[in-house]
Amino acid sequence: MTAGMRKLGWPLVFAAVLALTRVPGLLPPNFSAVYAFVFCAGVFFPGAMAWWLPLGTLAVTDLALTAYYHFGLGYEVLSGPSFAALGLNYLAYAALILLGRCFQPQGSLVWLLGGGLLGAVLFYLITNTASWWFNPFGNPEYTRTLEGWLRALTLGVNGYPPTWEFFRNTLLSSGLFTALFAVAARLTAPAESPAEKEPVPSPAESESPAELEPKESA
Repeated sequence: MTAGMRKLGWPLVFAAVLALTRVPGLLPPNFSAVYAFVFCAGVFFPGAMAWWLPLGTLAVTDLALTAYYHFGLGYEVLSGPSFAALGLNYLAYAALILLGRCFQPQGSLVWLLGGGLLGAVLFYLITNTASWWFNPFGNPEYTRTLEGWLRALTLGVNGYPPTWEFFRNTLLSSGLFTALFAVAARLTAPAESPAEKEPVPSPAESESPAELEPKESA
């Protein structure tokens, strides 16, 4: 297996894990690997892969989830407000990737864990604010007032678990999966080959002694 394939292999495994965790009912509500995966992609994935792999994985799984909720469960999710809220989700994902780019892969695990938790807080605030403002399901509790916004961040909709429980699950899952992804990324990172570890000689060092001898003038 080439070094390029090894470098691509472990991010693809992480993406597959992310896709599996998005299966409805597999994990508790808002207990998700999404926030940690997107943040860690910004930290550990090289170059453009930090963008196209997490966002592409999320786009494919969002299409599948939209089809499931619309055609399988009968929810009206193919509407303007729903797509607007989904678009803000992707802005939040981009913010998490940018946040991850501010961290070094060699940083301490505690530091990375703090970054993952900060990303989860930002994602929760952005997405819950979007749900309150666009209100794709027409919840009467989500009035466009300060009270309605605070309700969206704390109590949520009547008849459902309060959103503060979702926030708790968001923090717990983000901390857990950030730690798992960070440890796995370090363990699976391809080691440098002996040739890569050898210092590259400077032009002066690479010249032979004969080339360094002064030439006789004619």
